[in-house]
Amino acid sequence: MKPFLTKFGLVVAGGAIQGLGMGLFLFPHSIPSGGAGGITVLLNYWLNIGMGLALWIVNFALLLVGVKMLGKRFALWTIVSITMTSVSVDFFEQYFTIANRHLVYDLIFGSFFLGTGIGILMRQGVSNGGIGVVALIISTRKKILPGKPLFIINICIFLFTSMIIDWKLIFLALISQWISTKVVDMVCEVSFQQTYTLDWRKKS
Repeated sequence: MKPFLTKFGLVVAGGAIQGLGMGLFLFPHSIPSGGAGGITVLLNYWLNIGMGLALWIVNFALLLVGVKMLGKRFALWTIVSITMTSVSVDFFEQYFTIANRHLVYDLIFGSFFLGTGIGILMRQGVSNGGIGVVALIISTRKKILPGKPLFIINICIFLFTSMIIDWKLIFLALISQWISTKVVDMVCEVSFQQTYTLDWRKKS
């Protein structure tokens, strides 16, 4: 029971921290946090759907695509993480404001919290949802590492989002991706007494 509660607490914390970075720092500038974040920004721009709800819809739809290949247990934990992230995004958007915003500071802090949240989730073998699910499916079928398809899909979505809203978003999104990826690596490399594995194999 204790390992389950520990994992549940870490998944909730990871989702909340990721949502903090998105809702409080990145989304107010329409900076995509990834491929799913880019689609979320577009849904908000076109349909005026709240960022938290739009993010949950996008992540859940993508998760349904991969549930058969990635396994039910993986899917259930991912649902917990994307739900917590979406709730966190809505919470910070509605109840917290930053006076005299500065784009560079928001970009740095948002990317840091985003990477920290994703890193915590990955240490628990849980996906943060989004395009990562699609990248894992492609990597499984093509027998390649997921980094390349993830990068290509995200870039395509960033380009499309930038074309619709503002071209400067592609540069901001790439900077955010670079910072958050570095933070993910740092979080995953930190040594604790309990070891971790990133096991994407199908589990029933």
